[in-house]
Amino acid sequence: MINNQWYAITSSASVKPGKLTGLRRFGKNLVLYRNTAGKLGCVTDLCAHRGASLAKGCVSDGNIKCPFHGIEYDTNGKCVYIPSEGRSSDADFSRFNLKSYETREIGGIVFAWYGDGIPDHEPDYFDIITDSSYVYDEITDKWSVHYSRVIENQLDVSHLAFVHKTTIGRGNKCLVNGPKVVWLDDNTLQTSANNETDTGQPPKPASECVIKSTNLNFKFPNMWLNHISDKIMVLAYFIPVDDENSIIALRFYNKITGNRVINKIIAWFGSRANKIIERQDKRIVITQLPKASSLRMGENLVAADMPIIEYRQKREELHDV
Repeated sequence: MINNQWYAITSSASVKPGKLTGLRRFGKNLVLYRNTAGKLGCVTDLCAHRGASLAKGCVSDGNIKCPFHGIEYDTNGKCVYIPSEGRSSDADFSRFNLKSYETREIGGIVFAWYGDGIPDHEPDYFDIITDSSYVYDEITDKWSVHYSRVIENQLDVSHLAFVHKTTIGRGNKCLVNGPKVVWLDDNTLQTSANNETDTGQPPKPASECVIKSTNLNFKFPNMWLNHISDKIMVLAYFIPVDDENSIIALRFYNKITGNRVINKIIAWFGSRANKIIERQDKRIVITQLPKASSLRMGENLVAADMPIIEYRQKREELHDV
């Protein structure tokens, strides 16, 4: 994990009013819930009393209520009531306080702060998630591999002709020109596939390539956007579960017609297409070892891997901050 970052960890729709949502993120078991005002809370799952799972409890008067002894916690993880001590107690319960995670909800996505102290910046995201002119459909899938491997797969332009030979890689365009990589800002990498059929010609260097209108964009620490056209885009966020597992959340956005109902139907079918392509990737990527990637890990990389190299270099740089 890269410290002091906002990670997209789930959809807002997964956290139902009056319900507790247990999930595993950052190698830890967490609980998400909303208080009576709708404020989102994210705390560690185990009760500080005797270690029972709070996810098995309930929401009571806007607090998490432990199923074992009824101890209650607010959205900041503060212990506000211990039934056995009585409501009139003025004892200091601070030793029971849980670790909590700052959260933000933007465009139907929950971001959690993985870091030390108070966040010093807000989440970075692609504008499309707050652009109401688009509609989207979202699917998710769990991969038994570190989230860094899933990210790198989405930046890999040379696997298309092989992993996706029946879908987006048709045409056997296995020769990779470049690829060109640019940084739109300190946090956003952009590249595009500029592949062609190998007829014996040498690949063009990155300096002779351009970023095409259909391009790939990545924002640290875990959000990606495939700009297919101004009316169709695919967004993904790569959720870190633990060192050996991750979840990919894929959204198909479109505004192809002027009718939102029709666009929603298009988005649904787009998600089904995304699922086919994603499963093709998953079948191969989950076989990679080690399960997590790093800048220097004994692989023999080639020019086509430049987007992955740039990603790894930036990731290592952020680790060192």
